[in-house]
Amino acid sequence: MSPGATESAHHGIAWGSPAARWVLAATVTGSGLALLDATTVSVALPSIGRQLGATVGGLQWTVSAYTLTLASLILLAGSLADRFGRRRVFVIGIVWFGAASALSARAPTLETLVAARALQGVGGALLTPGSLAILQASFAEGARAIGAWSGLGAIAAAVGPLVGGVLVMTVGWRTIFWVNLPVASVVVWITLRHVPESRAASGVARRFDVEGAVLATLGLGFVTWALIAVGERGAEPVVWLIGAAGLLALTAFLWVQRRTPEPMMPLALFAARQFSAANAVTFIVYGGMAVLFFLLVVQLQQVLGASPLLAGAALLPITLFMLALSARAGGVAERAGPRRLMAVGPLVMAVGLVLVASIDADASYLVDVLPAVAVFGFGLALMVAPLTATALAAADEGRSGIASGINNAISRTAGLLAVAAIPPLVGLTGDAFADPARLSAGFRDAMLVAAVIVASGGVLAWLTIRDESLGGRPACPASRLARRRHCAVDGAPLEP
Repeated sequence: MSPGATESAHHGIAWGSPAARWVLAATVTGSGLALLDATTVSVALPSIGRQLGATVGGLQWTVSAYTLTLASLILLAGSLADRFGRRRVFVIGIVWFGAASALSARAPTLETLVAARALQGVGGALLTPGSLAILQASFAEGARAIGAWSGLGAIAAAVGPLVGGVLVMTVGWRTIFWVNLPVASVVVWITLRHVPESRAASGVARRFDVEGAVLATLGLGFVTWALIAVGERGAEPVVWLIGAAGLLALTAFLWVQRRTPEPMMPLALFAARQFSAANAVTFIVYGGMAVLFFLLVVQLQQVLGASPLLAGAALLPITLFMLALSARAGGVAERAGPRRLMAVGPLVMAVGLVLVASIDADASYLVDVLPAVAVFGFGLALMVAPLTATALAAADEGRSGIASGINNAISRTAGLLAVAAIPPLVGLTGDAFADPARLSAGFRDAMLVAAVIVASGGVLAWLTIRDESLGGRPACPASRLARRRHCAVDGAPLEP
């Protein structure tokens, strides 16, 4: 297949062939680059804060700026890929991400770093949907390719904190951004040389909902700024004004989505009760989970005195449980229904968060940290596959792609807002990260708040999810038997 092939020539790469390995290498490495960067940054937050003199709000923005642009633009990026070519948009995303990484590495001030991180999010939004779309357009066994993409991506999530810990300890936090450049160069070379181009057939590509994307970005940006600023500046009039402007922009976004012929987030999908319920559970659970990922590595380094490497390794059990149990949990949900696992999983996660809340200056890694994180990871592994499958199964088969994108965007939006709102709520403001006693008290309260939020997601799942949601579709067609059980799943599991 020539690199210029279009949609009409897709599905021509045989699984296991050299061409298949090149395509998989490009898409996995490209999307893994963004995932690796996100996990390494969390380990580097204490070092960034010390060198750049960041307050708690500054570190919140270091994480949130990336999530903001990614969550706001990921649906629009999918439309761009369909119209202009998936390979082309994927390459642009990789190059953009690499350039923004260089800006992040050279950032002389926190404000420059936050701006560069926002640009990284734009690159991530361009490359993430493009990688999945390339796989679906290139392989006859698309589900098998996506399964490999998901599994290898999970490995990137596992090694990310470890790599970040090593780099921060040995070279410095700026290296976590510099290392993206050679990787991005290799991905671009492989993609241009070995990945076929594809795009939606003429007349199929959706128009661009630029107005919706702008309103979503402004709304989420203003609300996030207000939530973080209230902890730094108090209830000043400007904080209320910008927060109100954000809510107004989000309201306008919903109005535009209802009125425009081809919205980036079709509200008609939410008419399905299962789809709305699954995404509500996603929003609640992923919001609580984001607080853990933001604060745990900081607590371990600043209060327990752990090295960046050990702090990063603390997250490893979560990924190991995801690798070991997600497929099995999905299989159980397909046979018996997702309701029980979607309810029990968050409750187990809440127990893990309560255990995590007890981690203080006297905690032991083996006795206190490891069991607590393992319990949380076990609950997450029970929930993720059934949750994702339920969200996708609730949409018409022809709209599973946009349903997956919406579910992904909602999970990231939940993390964005939770990381902005909960630290100020528990007193983690100003220079709290430099005060171990104050940080430890705020960390405990934040984990307990997160436990309540996550547990409420499990209760909501029990009350709203129906067990027949995965069984309502016909059996997988013969061409899709490689999926084995997850007939309704057309996308990868949500990232932890």
